[in-house]
Amino acid sequence: MTETTEVTDAGAVTGQALPLAAVSAGWDRFQRDLVKAVTPLTPEQLALPVAPTHWPIGMLVQHIINDRIWWFDLWMGEGNPEVASYMHWEEEEAGVSVHTTAELVAGLEATWGMIEKTLGRWTVADLAHVFAPPAELTEAERQVFGPSTRQWIIWHVLRHDMHHGGELAVGMGAHYLPTIWG
Repeated sequence: MTETTEVTDAGAVTGQALPLAAVSAGWDRFQRDLVKAVTPLTPEQLALPVAPTHWPIGMLVQHIINDRIWWFDLWMGEGNPEVASYMHWEEEEAGVSVHTTAELVAGLEATWGMIEKTLGRWTVADLAHVFAPPAELTEAERQVFGPSTRQWIIWHVLRHDMHHGGELAVGMGAHYLPTIWG
């Protein structure tokens, strides 16, 4: 018999198979707010620097997309070729995203779909699974990252989203643009 999990209106969870979607509730709201803030940006606004020594707004959005794909697809194998097509690490070296607002929004939505699907399927019991560094990493990267648990990877991607979301909020606010925080 399969144990079911129920989330009550008060947010309490019953049962033993606690889905990660319940644990990570709120990340979906961050995603909606991020997409809402990025969607109206013009090419000129995407090119605005977050700060004098930081990437432009569009590049920072691309960086969020890249990180999601790197960890969820490359490390954990949860993506697909469509999602992987949004990864553009080469742009980070140049510090410039060459993508339109529509392409960046599509990348945010595709990567969030990947994350949401996997969080809905995994449970708390799945957090301890350890992933070896992918073969695609350089030896130096393999040494830096080493094996990582699913829990650490999810936490890293969530905190990465929040960190750079805050950076976007400050940068966009400095240019008098509506931000993810309203």
